[in-house]
Amino acid sequence: MSAKEKGRAAPDAGLSKQRVTAEAVRIADREGVEGLSMRRLADALGAGAMSLYYYVANKDELLDAMIDVVFDEIELPPHEDDWQSAMRVRALSAREVLRRHPWAIVLMESRTSPGPANLRHREALTACLRNAGFSVVMATHANWLLDSYVYGFALQEASLPFDTADELADMAEDVFLPQLSADEFPYLIESATVLFTAGYDPAEEFLFGLDLVLAALEPLRDSR
Repeated sequence: MSAKEKGRAAPDAGLSKQRVTAEAVRIADREGVEGLSMRRLADALGAGAMSLYYYVANKDELLDAMIDVVFDEIELPPHEDDWQSAMRVRALSAREVLRRHPWAIVLMESRTSPGPANLRHREALTACLRNAGFSVVMATHANWLLDSYVYGFALQEASLPFDTADELADMAEDVFLPQLSADEFPYLIESATVLFTAGYDPAEEFLFGLDLVLAALEPLRDSR
């Protein structure tokens, strides 16, 4: 047993690192990561706060484990000839996972001790791009660009004051449009009228932007 492990309190019966991490994720999903503390987590588990340190040395180690859970939920790009379809599958999955765990968005790239799911995820993305003919440098550019788009969209989506297209339409009709004068904001009024008459759904914006990014990357690979 290491000195680190010797310094930890004895474990509580029925606990495991997996259970501790899963409960921490549930708390963060409900209350945000700012609502998570070792004391709060221990209370939710019905355990002594000191016993948690047998499984995680500190909150940073707990966050590493939580982020690894999030990465494990994201579908890896499937092995297929069409790299754009494979990366689209991964991007759509990442967006859905981050909608379930919005607290994780700003932490995805902050961990200095990535877990196994995190590393498997990055290996699969890099392999997909390299096998598609991207050079090491271009694959790196593509990874940065795609992650910036996915995380940025997820962050913007998490901050919106509505959850559905119907809620947005009601908000536009009841709150937004009544504030606009036709003389000052004719284009905003026109846009709102046309879009909501057509049943506009902002959720569809993700695929529109994603396909533009993927199409822009296509010429940068060596298809040979």
